[in-house]
Amino acid sequence: MTTTTPPVAVIMAGGSGTRFWPVSRTKLPKQLVSLLGGPTMIQATVARLQPLIPAERVLVITTAAQAEETRRQLPMLKPAHVIAEPVGRDTAACVALAALIIAKDFPGAPMILLPADQVIDPADRFQAALAAGVDQARQGRLVTFGITPRFAATGYGYVEVAEELGRDGAIGINRVARFVEKPNAEGATEYLASGRFRWNAGIFAWRTDVVLRELAAHTPWLIEALTPVGTAWGTPGFAEALAAAYGPLKKISIDYALLEKAKDIAVVTADFIWDDLGSWDALYDHLPADADGNHVSGEAIAVGSHNNLMVNRSGQTLALVGVENLSVITTPDAVLVVARHGSQQVKMVVERLAVTLPERI
Repeated sequence: MTTTTPPVAVIMAGGSGTRFWPVSRTKLPKQLVSLLGGPTMIQATVARLQPLIPAERVLVITTAAQAEETRRQLPMLKPAHVIAEPVGRDTAACVALAALIIAKDFPGAPMILLPADQVIDPADRFQAALAAGVDQARQGRLVTFGITPRFAATGYGYVEVAEELGRDGAIGINRVARFVEKPNAEGATEYLASGRFRWNAGIFAWRTDVVLRELAAHTPWLIEALTPVGTAWGTPGFAEALAAAYGPLKKISIDYALLEKAKDIAVVTADFIWDDLGSWDALYDHLPADADGNHVSGEAIAVGSHNNLMVNRSGQTLALVGVENLSVITTPDAVLVVARHGSQQVKMVVERLAVTLPERI
């Protein structure tokens, strides 16, 4: 294997973003819209990889409903590098599919896996952390990236660190002691106080031969099902092989399929600013605020109102009077009003609309 082969990035962009309804929709989910102004989230994700990973070495795994718009937004990518899964089968299938494709098209290249919908800044520190993780991956380790917790978050998974494997300036590299699911408030407070835990950023690096070998050891059925798809990559029979393989697959995340079972895993503690935009509550801190703590995007007026999130995409004027701690989101065909810190429940609205007004999701 050529150890200096540049890495390939795989962007996971198949989510539906239900917690960002009504701005995020089935065919145009949050990664394909601009939530903060400027580029869409997926455009920002590709941009912050460069120049470490040029566009010709970026793959996107998405859905059939989103593939056309993804290609339109990312004209710098080869159209074939926007790969549409016929059905969602969670992240383990995505990892295996991408690894098989990279092994065929980019032999010896390490693989970086990352979501399309995170806020990360600045790009140079992000790239420095990725480079440190790729160095570890070249040594045969599975690598995850962790963020030093800023508060006792209950909405993130955690990684407990063990002995230090190295350091590159502000970037620490440790062996992983264990992965921990989202804790309750008491557990999150203990994790924060201990200093031994990192938020799991959901970003990974590994050699394709290593991750395929480990998946074959722990989920052999997955590799058995997808190996013919990798063989068919680049041929006219690829789409048919992909559909035939994906249909019967069980859904399983890469965490359950591999990371909670594998032994030689390193965590890179990065020093870039990171936020996982999982709901409207998370957007609050990223928008400008008025003197009363109202965070606003779009045309909006707040009178005697405090600490509200106001996102107006309706083309009309949004006005709040005498209210506080609300998230109010408008589009041309929908209005969402939810208590701040309650926007995780927005997905329940989408579930109900799927039955009553499916055209609105």
